Amino acid sequence: MPLEIKEKETVTIRFAGDSGDGMQLTGNQFTTTSALFGNDIATLPDYPAEIRAPAGTLAGVSGFQIQLAGKEIHTPGDQADCLFAMNPAALLASLPDLDSDAIIVVNKDAFTAQNLKKAGCGESNPLEDGTLDSYKVYEVPITSMTVKSIEELGLPKKQADRCKNFFALGLAYWIFGHSHKTTEAWIDQKFGKAPQIAEANRKALHAGNAYGETVDIFQETYKVPTATLPPGKYRQFSGNEAVSFGMVTAANSARIPLYYASYPITPASDILHSMATLRGFNVTTFQAEDEIAAMSAAVGAAFSGALGVTGTSGPGVCLKAEAMGLGVITELPMVIVNVQRGGPSTGLPTKTEQSDLLQAFFGRNGESPLIIVAPQSPSDGFHIGYEAVRLALRAMAPVMILSDGYIANGAEPWRIVDVDDLPSIDVEFHTDAENFMPYKRDPETMARPWAIPGTPGCEHRIGGIEKEENTGNVSYDRDNHHLMCLARHAKIEKLSEFIPLQEVYGDEEGELLILGWGGTYGSIRSAVEALRDQGKSVSHSQLRYLNPFPRNLGEILSKFDKVLIPEINLGQLSMLIKSKYMKPVEQLNILKGRPFKIREIYEKATEILGG
Repeated sequence: MPLEIKEKETVTIRFAGDSGDGMQLTGNQFTTTSALFGNDIATLPDYPAEIRAPAGTLAGVSGFQIQLAGKEIHTPGDQADCLFAMNPAALLASLPDLDSDAIIVVNKDAFTAQNLKKAGCGESNPLEDGTLDSYKVYEVPITSMTVKSIEELGLPKKQADRCKNFFALGLAYWIFGHSHKTTEAWIDQKFGKAPQIAEANRKALHAGNAYGETVDIFQETYKVPTATLPPGKYRQFSGNEAVSFGMVTAANSARIPLYYASYPITPASDILHSMATLRGFNVTTFQAEDEIAAMSAAVGAAFSGALGVTGTSGPGVCLKAEAMGLGVITELPMVIVNVQRGGPSTGLPTKTEQSDLLQAFFGRNGESPLIIVAPQSPSDGFHIGYEAVRLALRAMAPVMILSDGYIANGAEPWRIVDVDDLPSIDVEFHTDAENFMPYKRDPETMARPWAIPGTPGCEHRIGGIEKEENTGNVSYDRDNHHLMCLARHAKIEKLSEFIPLQEVYGDEEGELLILGWGGTYGSIRSAVEALRDQGKSVSHSQLRYLNPFPRNLGEILSKFDKVLIPEINLGQLSMLIKSKYMKPVEQLNILKGRPFKIREIYEKATEILGG
């Protein structure tokens, strides 16, 4: 039977296996190759919470989903069109996320009685009991074929087994018409000091590719055309990388050093890793002994004339709260990156959530306002990182970036910007000792002067006790405290005159506005595009500035009959919008540790519009 090549505008692929099977590596390599081919891409890594869950169990499944497309896309896809499952647990864990007629490539060598039992199948084998009848299933002996392909190298069986992800990757490249040359170059670079391991992985990659070409079990392969993206030079960015590069670019634009202090925590740890590679750009990194020390170090760095930055997730924000308040009352420029994850407490360490919005607003003692911004996609992390630094330096105040696990770990193409096109950031340290007053405010920004230690005549008190207006002397005066609280609040609100106006995708008024923030962007935009193609009166607005809100937000809300707010929490933005603008809103809330699916928002909007 001749092989049919099907052209598809979009394809969603999921690689799944044990956490030790190299699925993240496999997915990242497939992503890089697809991006170089010219597809638009969006990814969703899915890690187990345990460092090493029992092999073969559902708790230990590691997945990586990627959507590649010949057009602009906004999400890693709702349902996978193709699954590579390395064992029974990976298959069972992934079935709910598959399209009804998906292709499934299974490693049939792993479907042993022991592995079936570990996956909770009992005596039943899903390859034989009708579970997969609606799918196109290809049973491939991935493990045994991998071992056979590299047996001449004489590697121990355990090491040989570990190459099976490259066999699966080679087969995936064949099915989707991609070259394996980029991965070969990566193998040479990664394993250059271990030539035998490099050769084993290369042989497994070739064997997987050759298996698809020579074994007559596949009836079709797929081709996804290249996407037409805005002209420019692109690179692949994860959200954590993008935020790091954005903040460092901003600090360099301002000509000040960046000091990053952090305690490792999932899913924010990669920011520390990224920052450590940028030491040549006047970046200092410090791995602190705990979250309190990290936040306090960031405050100290800001006092000394650097941009103080720290990164964490929700549980770490709790621990940083007191020192964040110190940053507020000392009125120093710093950035706190909160990569949100499932809570409360340790919660779901590797899963995404949006439940820290109210914590960002109110999670410190006293009246302690922060500037709050949120990226809407992985690549947008660069612009939000840059903007966070710009706002911190303008207002002399802490800024919180509310990222989330989906944005942080996801990746997409980012068009490299010309730094000359970015907004300028000007910093002037106060050096004039005559009549120096450390808390005398700039009439335009309400920021206090930044005088670094050692500046003659500009010595001043610092610390957590309330300061007197203008002089900065310690003050317990009730009227002064009232005035200073109002001033700190007002300077944050004043930024609404400085930040961009809120934009609307679609009509400026109509039946329904879907309002989102953070990582809900892609799912909302895709759903709105589909609804508008059907002639529905639906528009979309995504908030990237959360405190203060853009000054025209109330006007936008007033022009729509109904407002829908989808959130991966129980309605935190909805609460803020209702209380500030007295606008009734419809809510769509999930807490499942994953992003919204496009269809969930589409169906809710259709329901609101009356079908």
